[in-house]
Amino acid sequence: MVVSRQASGNISAFDAKNRLGRLLDRVQAGEELVITRRGQAVARLVPARNQAGQAAEALAAFKRVRQALAAKRVKVSRAQVRGWREEGRR
Repeated sequence: MVVSRQASGNISAFDAKNRLGRLLDRVQAGEELVITRRGQAVARLVPARNQAGQAAEALAAFKRVRQALAAKRVKVSRAQVRGWREEGRR
């Protein structure tokens, strides 16, 4: 069974509805797909990121920031870090 596409990676909403299982297999394998309606992009299917991977990336970024601050001999209080964290959540 062939899924009709307007362009590479684009899938019509009709085909997406009728072949969702196969599309999810493709996305799980790493492919990104755009769902279109009347030729206009309306949604994008992308692989879900692993939460453990996200946590590891965030921790690595935090360590790089700490190392950069330590190299410049900049001291940051816990209150400042908490403030930055809360600001990022807004």
